[in-house]
Amino acid sequence: METQYSPPDDPLVVLHEDAQVLLVDKPAGLLSVPGKGPHLADCLLARVQTAFPDALLVHRLDRDTSGVMIFALTPHAQRHLGLQFEKRMTRKTYEARIWGVPAEKSGEINLPLIVDWPNRPRQMVCHETGKPAQTEWRVIRDEGATARVRLMPKTGRSHQLRVHMLALGHPILGDPFYADGPARAYARMMLHSKELRFNHPDGGRSVKVSAPTPF
Repeated sequence: METQYSPPDDPLVVLHEDAQVLLVDKPAGLLSVPGKGPHLADCLLARVQTAFPDALLVHRLDRDTSGVMIFALTPHAQRHLGLQFEKRMTRKTYEARIWGVPAEKSGEINLPLIVDWPNRPRQMVCHETGKPAQTEWRVIRDEGATARVRLMPKTGRSHQLRVHMLALGHPILGDPFYADGPARAYARMMLHSKELRFNHPDGGRSVKVSAPTPF
């Protein structure tokens, strides 16, 4: 980890629960799954399984990202949801605050990404060997020196939104890896998983679950 791990002691916030799925609001600063070593054991998966012993992992959010995460409550739901993520059938919407204000009001970033091996877990743009990554973005509010944006990833690469906004010239505020100077001087990374749309494992109906933006 790039900094000492001091996870927040926030209570578990359940956004939706039924017989197949559980959606919770992950706090910033908490790992999605355990890291290596007992000092990194505290994570959202462990906290969820304390209250819901049958909960199964479906996807992850970066430690410093907050917002909607979905867990399966049956093996069937885990398989069903896993395929939706794999085949890009889910629709994810994030909200972020970024350094500076883009000249355009919206756009799409199409830059392939690969791990920056000497500096893991950092990622980087690589047109030769990177995996395809696409992000749609839209400015919500011009805040002067900063801006609030809506980000809609079409792919799910590691650190995708963070690297894509850096490549656009507007790093996410408070990002410990990709922001520097005044852009980094924030109490948390200003990236939030605002909304998740998916097809329910029981019957396939479309479901939308959202979590309020905390910044």
